[in-house]
Amino acid sequence: MSSSVRSRTGNLFSRLALSLSTIGLLTGTLFFAASFTPSLIPRDYLLQGVLAGLAFGVGYLLGVLGVGLWTYLELPMLKGQAARRAKQAAGIVCAAIAITFLWQASEWQNSIRVLLDMPPVDSVYPFRVGLITIITFTVLLGITRLFRWTLDFIDRRLQGFMPRRIAAVIGVAAAVLIFFSLINGVLLRYAIYVAESSFRAADELIEPDTPQPENPVKTGSAASLLDWDGIGRRGRQYVATAPSRQDISAFTGRQATEPLRVYVGLRSAETPQERARLALEELKRINAFDRSVLVLITPTGTGWIDPPAIDTLEYLHDGDVATVAVQYSYLASWLSLLVEPEYGGETARALFTEVYGYWTGLPKESRPKLYLYGLSLGAMNSQRSSELFEVLGDPYQGALWAGPPYSSQLWRSITERRNAGSPVWLPRFRDGSYVRFTGQENALGLPGAKWGPMRVVYLQYASDAVVFFDPLSVYRAPEWMSEPRGPDVSPQMRWYPIVSFLQLLVDMMTATTTPMGHGHVYAPQHYIDAWIEVTDVQGWSVTDIDRLKAHLASLMEEEP
Repeated sequence: MSSSVRSRTGNLFSRLALSLSTIGLLTGTLFFAASFTPSLIPRDYLLQGVLAGLAFGVGYLLGVLGVGLWTYLELPMLKGQAARRAKQAAGIVCAAIAITFLWQASEWQNSIRVLLDMPPVDSVYPFRVGLITIITFTVLLGITRLFRWTLDFIDRRLQGFMPRRIAAVIGVAAAVLIFFSLINGVLLRYAIYVAESSFRAADELIEPDTPQPENPVKTGSAASLLDWDGIGRRGRQYVATAPSRQDISAFTGRQATEPLRVYVGLRSAETPQERARLALEELKRINAFDRSVLVLITPTGTGWIDPPAIDTLEYLHDGDVATVAVQYSYLASWLSLLVEPEYGGETARALFTEVYGYWTGLPKESRPKLYLYGLSLGAMNSQRSSELFEVLGDPYQGALWAGPPYSSQLWRSITERRNAGSPVWLPRFRDGSYVRFTGQENALGLPGAKWGPMRVVYLQYASDAVVFFDPLSVYRAPEWMSEPRGPDVSPQMRWYPIVSFLQLLVDMMTATTTPMGHGHVYAPQHYIDAWIEVTDVQGWSVTDIDRLKAHLASLMEEEP
């Protein structure tokens, strides 16, 4: 590189540095530093860099807005040499703060990792984090300066025929409207379209290791009402990976029955109602209503069903179980939750209406016990599939809802009205006869409590940001940060305005990256405890239950 090019590059960076707001740099640095403190999920250097850059950008913007308000109020400002010295002093302070917090970053990340059974890290790679932070902030700075240019352009055009202050207000409103329309109406919709197309393409893939089943009671077989290709990748995985009656018998030493699994894909029919009717007809075809247990499953956003959730139930009941699920989306749950939180409720309700309507017409003494299950977005939509007053005359037997998202209305209502003294991450509700909560430690055996006719269990981990993300953390600390904290929440975690909101947002997007038994990854041993209570399992000794937990946990570890 020639000396002239180096000179021009240096002058460019110098002019850029001088153009930055001193107050903005200070507030941005404070936000940057706070972003390194622990939250619910550990972050690698890439995520930490993006988060730090985002936090720095938000803090810088707030500082600039504060200076703008100060100027608007015509309060005194530093100028000339005093302003340059203030910027130099601010640069030294910012560097000292950044270095101090980077020094502590590894310890903070390890304070989470040790609770989540993850190996500690030696370094957060400060140089990599710094580079990613600078890139992220530069992109945000470019967007904000484009916004400012748009605002000034509109303001100048309006000042020719209206008062300056009115022109400024209209200019701000117009610029906000333009950018909001562009981001929400064009970029976000296009991103969702691309994501959905990608997930749809993945759903249509035919895996060579999941051939069409030959057993006529299997969904997708030649005798089935549902086409093997049409039920999608998630449906094929679910049907093909069920434990066989031989697998169950080999473990229990008792005679077992072949579990029945019905899955209806998005491409199986045009509307939710048609897919629900197909599900019911398939259940009737394979005599699913002759089983002891029937479970209505609402899958996650992609149509995925957590294998440990149903495998455990089928082992506990010697295979005498029928399950049915209907797909409603291709999008990942966290993405659906952020952009289309109501998506899936119609499908869940259609399935419940069809199956429950048929089930209530069967003799009570011979029909199966009916249960609901859902994980993540599936848990939220499963809760919305029926209203309690609709089933009081002939109630189903219970439900297991794992990792219910923070916006689940029923979960939120129960949690907010929990008994005094019980923590938000493990509430106790009234006498425990209708609903109970559990986590890593089995908390379902409440002293003196007796179940009523319906048994509802929420399985949730304190480290699950899908459950405990709080939009109001922008300006106040979430309740679950109070003592006592959950067993896998870092004691070093602190609340910071805005920054904690950004941290939890990243945590929610990465909640499935944790080891099993933490975050949004639910372990078979915890499903076993929950299903035993929900379905009133009998005939299993404590030793056999522990043996089943170890067996299924080992099977999960063997999976790629």
